[in-house]
Amino acid sequence: MHSPIEDAQVDVEDPHVTPEGADDQLSKEETDLVTTVAAVGVVGVGVAVFEAALLPGLALGVVAMMAPKVAPKLGEYIGPMFKSAVRGVYKVGQKTKEFVAETNEHVQDIVAEVDAETKSKAAESKETAPSA
Repeated sequence: MHSPIEDAQVDVEDPHVTPEGADDQLSKEETDLVTTVAAVGVVGVGVAVFEAALLPGLALGVVAMMAPKVAPKLGEYIGPMFKSAVRGVYKVGQKTKEFVAETNEHVQDIVAEVDAETKSKAAESKETAPSA
């Protein structure tokens, strides 16, 4: 005899079971990545066990191996950031140029005022000076 619990149909989805028709295989790129990570992990453990001084060389080798795969994607992300940085530097340059022009204008105004004051004082001193 079956218990009522065994006879009841439960409609609960198991997160570990994939629905019918779903592709449960990893893509080629994901499979290659998993294989590469596993191989590097095994080699890294072997290097650490036998000679820890080889770990920096292993790290450089991994970076050299991954560079061709990562560099194109990295360019996609760095391009917009670089463009934004250039745009920001250009704007700062324009603001600096405006600031220097305004400062130059103020300095020229002050110099003109001082020159005018000096000429007016010189003219006053000539007028008030006794004639010989």
